Amino acid sequence: MSEPLVIIGNGMAAARLADELARRALGRYAIAVIGDEPRLAYNRVLLSSVLAGEIGADEIELKPARWWRDHGVTLSYGRAAATVDLAARHVTLVDGREVPFSKLVFATGSQALRLAVPGADLAGVQTFRDSRDVESLLRLAAAKRRVVVVGGGLLGLEAAYGLAKAGARVTLVHLMDRLMERQLDSPAAALLRRLVETKGVEVLLEASTARIIGEDKVEGVELADGRRLAADAVIFAAGIRPNVALARAAGVAVGRGIVVGDDLRTSADGVYAIGECAEHRATCYGLVEPAYEQARVLATVLGGGEARYAGSVISTNLKVSGVAVFSAGDFTGGDASHSIVLHDDRLGTYRKLVLAGDRLAGAVLVGDTRDALWYLELIRSGRSVRGLRHDLMFGEPADAMKAA
Repeated sequence: MSEPLVIIGNGMAAARLADELARRALGRYAIAVIGDEPRLAYNRVLLSSVLAGEIGADEIELKPARWWRDHGVTLSYGRAAATVDLAARHVTLVDGREVPFSKLVFATGSQALRLAVPGADLAGVQTFRDSRDVESLLRLAAAKRRVVVVGGGLLGLEAAYGLAKAGARVTLVHLMDRLMERQLDSPAAALLRRLVETKGVEVLLEASTARIIGEDKVEGVELADGRRLAADAVIFAAGIRPNVALARAAGVAVGRGIVVGDDLRTSADGVYAIGECAEHRATCYGLVEPAYEQARVLATVLGGGEARYAGSVISTNLKVSGVAVFSAGDFTGGDASHSIVLHDDRLGTYRKLVLAGDRLAGAVLVGDTRDALWYLELIRSGRSVRGLRHDLMFGEPADAMKAA
């Protein structure tokens, strides 16, 4: 008889875990997936493309309904988990139904932060995080509204681009001195800003949001320096917070995220966590690839094999506001490293490689990211690039493996 395994969360991490379990532990578990959103798991990375009208909302589903049925996965989406009883070994849903488990996986993801500023609770203030947010933002764009997006990281840029392309008048406000400061150095961020502004987005840097102006609804934004921006809506996209409330209430150890070891096990027996809600070695990852790596490890562990998660090399390889951007490893460098830079402002491309001895330690690409995966493999493997030194900046040569 199959062992009951419950996955709380119906996002990208949960979908990948179900897929990995189908490959590695087929028939061992009776899997039930519980999700809050009223739809099948989808590619959250593509939400801005839906907002921009580049693809339809139904095109971003990760797997069709038939796949879940054919693999014996029971889906309960649109019905959130209310409580977890570790002693009784069941999850209670908001509708009162109880779902028993032998093993449990938290894949509850994260939620968008709302700045604690006056006016943050006014009508017209919202976040950009899931498909329900996109539906609301599409209505704003269709009405040609004036929108202020707060946050110049990935989420903020994606929201701003999608809204602008859909017809809204958009100003992006960012506290820091450059866009995507965690992923890009100053020259790359400056190029990205210029390219984003050509898409119709006004960008204000070193701009702190002091309050949202309005009586019953949003009328504008006041910055800390006194400037006022007219607005019909404000979108907070200034960071995320792991969803840990359910785990904490159940008695599972929580730090910033749900604390896990190298086997992705929490403090509770038979309970695991992966994705944005998990905290591994004091780190919470807000990107998709670490969640996928964790899913592969956990599927092996649950399948009875030996595997350990040692952490991930942080990398970003996306289209940000319609601009191809890649960042990985230590792209800032230090005293023991040196950098190679190729910057073509006219073509809108930037390439920076950071070398530590004979090893590629980090890379930043903007505009042309065709060689991103090769650079990422070099960073992750740590293998010598001595034989590639003179050609490294120009991408993978045909005999790259031989030359190394």
